[in-house]
Amino acid sequence: MTQKNRLVESSDDDDEVCDNESRRANGDLTINMISADDDPDADGSALPHNEPVFSLRRRKRGQSHYESLDYDVCENVLWTEENRKIEQRTTVRKDFARWIISMQIGIGTALVACGINIVIDQMSFLKYSFLKGQVDHNVLNGDLSIPYLYWVLTNFVPVVVGATLVAYVEPVAAGSGIPQVKCYLNGVKIPRIVRIKTLAVKAVGVITSVVGGLAGGKEGPMIHSGAVIAAGLSQGKSTTFRRDLRIFEYFRDDHEKRDFVVGGAAAGVAAAFGAPIGGILFSLEEAASFWNQSLIWRTFFASIISSFTLNIVLSAYHGLSSFRYRGLFNLGEFEPLPFEYYELPIFMLMGVFGGMSGAFWNCINNRINIFRARFVKARWAKVMEAAFVAAISATCACAMAYTINDCRPLGNDPTTTPVQLFCEDNEYNAAAALWFQTPEATVKALFHDPPGSHKILTLAVFVLIYYPLSCITYGLSVSLGIFIPTLLVGAAWGRLTASFVVLVFPEASIFVHPGKYALIGAAAQLGGVVRMTLSLSVIILETTGNIGFVLPIILTVMAAKWSGDYFNEGVYDNQIKASKVPMLPWHVEPSLQQNIAEDIMNQPVVCVRRKEKVNYIIDILKNTAHNGFPVIEDDENGNRENGKLIGLILRSQLVVILMRSMYIETNRFWRDLVTIRNFRKEYPRYPTIEDLKISEDKTLRNYTVDMSIFMNPSPYSVNLKTSVPRIFQLFRALGLRHLVVVTRENRIRGIITRKDFLPEL
Repeated sequence: MTQKNRLVESSDDDDEVCDNESRRANGDLTINMISADDDPDADGSALPHNEPVFSLRRRKRGQSHYESLDYDVCENVLWTEENRKIEQRTTVRKDFARWIISMQIGIGTALVACGINIVIDQMSFLKYSFLKGQVDHNVLNGDLSIPYLYWVLTNFVPVVVGATLVAYVEPVAAGSGIPQVKCYLNGVKIPRIVRIKTLAVKAVGVITSVVGGLAGGKEGPMIHSGAVIAAGLSQGKSTTFRRDLRIFEYFRDDHEKRDFVVGGAAAGVAAAFGAPIGGILFSLEEAASFWNQSLIWRTFFASIISSFTLNIVLSAYHGLSSFRYRGLFNLGEFEPLPFEYYELPIFMLMGVFGGMSGAFWNCINNRINIFRARFVKARWAKVMEAAFVAAISATCACAMAYTINDCRPLGNDPTTTPVQLFCEDNEYNAAAALWFQTPEATVKALFHDPPGSHKILTLAVFVLIYYPLSCITYGLSVSLGIFIPTLLVGAAWGRLTASFVVLVFPEASIFVHPGKYALIGAAAQLGGVVRMTLSLSVIILETTGNIGFVLPIILTVMAAKWSGDYFNEGVYDNQIKASKVPMLPWHVEPSLQQNIAEDIMNQPVVCVRRKEKVNYIIDILKNTAHNGFPVIEDDENGNRENGKLIGLILRSQLVVILMRSMYIETNRFWRDLVTIRNFRKEYPRYPTIEDLKISEDKTLRNYTVDMSIFMNPSPYSVNLKTSVPRIFQLFRALGLRHLVVVTRENRIRGIITRKDFLPEL
């Protein structure tokens, strides 16, 4: 096609175009006209017959800017033509490619986890060996301020590096990433969540956060890392590096990509905890909204490969002849944990306490994060806040180590860097040992240290310090997870509970093992914070290898969830609500139970005709933020607003059509060449209408686009009187983005999106 026949030209930097939602989020105006978009609050005016007229209004405060993913496959003419050409061997090759990608996801996730773990081990050993040397040298001189200053410095520097990367390079890499992955798998498009830059910042950020002594762990971010790896490997291209390997092109849509991200999240759990089955259950319970049998098998395969690969690499790194490192969070070999049935009420009470303390933790953390969102907005302020918390962590650690003289003989499974401080020779300070190692190593010590390894005062002070410290840390502009600090707090007060029981009932020392109660406390605290039941129970059982302890674990976790749910929701759900993400819950809101479609639908709807003028298409793309437009046939009088539904076309499709000048008038140049691959090539960063150079030629603007071969000819629709619970089940079960409301004569009356089920957004 010659240049003069083109209405629009693609700009030179199409590969670097930002996501649609990121671009619109910077605006202050919204369109007072609703169609197949993600803004249910706007009310619109009907479009005139010839030209669109749009009324603008200001965006509501706190309104969500997020868009939905297109999980529903667009079965248009191009898709049908491609499927007709597919041979049986092509289908087999495609299924085989899914298994190959699943294996690559498991291997890639495990290698990233191993790299993070090895770097943290080496840097932490250097850090705490240096601090131990400073303490041993200066304690003789009676000047412990120098070790304290060094401790603050060794916390401050890495945390500043990690916080700077997150705040200035990739803010979406903050935290564990689990809430964002959960939203993505629910059907919400989170900007930049699965980009390679996010993975790089996440990996470096986790290392700097753990080495910097923050109250966090590396296990939670591994789930996000696995999701990024899965999204990248399954597409066969990188928009960041502008490389297209031209493989796996048939997986370039939201539906296929989502399935691989499910496997990546499960592989992340398997790499973090050595729990392949727990990874599947975590994705099922906390993340994925849509499942099928083949997806379960591929997810399980990716989890197995991830755990096995990590086991091989870390076992070789540690020079072991046997495979002992099933996951990053290695709890060591547990002895059998027998229990008496009269202990079950004690475990359930511990679960109730864990649920209540977890609910209080979630409440305080949520208030702190709301304060941050309101007052700590500048990037430099976020970096300084993280540095300040790192200094507080060092201060608390030094204060506890210097003031509590909990001396224990060497050989009782101390830290790799035991600190003597004011103890006698051949003794170490157990209070300092809780801080002179990574949080994962401290959890392992609390599980395995023999009875009498810690004073009651040591454990009590540690809980009182670490509980609020972890609460203010989670939500900083750094990459770290909540699993380990929560387990650490729970293990400490669980071991403290065992000490109190033995103190009150000395004869109970026969069956009250502190390691057993530390495990129950850890499960209770983690269950009270994150509110997982089935997956958490299985993860703990796989990590400890004590299948006989399943009943106490399940009872504890269930008691923690039920007691915590009485007060508030889990920490991830709190984060999602605070971010105004339109994530669909498991059940429809009670206030909508008695409603019908016409009560919640948006009207009137911006529609396009089957044969539409280019000028009209450009106008609706420029003046609305809608992401889908019903295709109609006009009524007998030629009125658009009373047309019959014949299809649905997406904004991304319209932009590609304009970009490639696919007009009826130029049909002979492109019709025999166009395929579904022309649209997949632009996935996932479709250009926006602003990225196209629009010609001012009035003749070209009067060209016409035939929607017949591009639109989805069978979009989902419901009647005006359909109940809202029934509509909600359609969205949940099918992963819908748009649902058109029609009359009995199939005339469009409104449209429903996921936000219409969430009145608070």
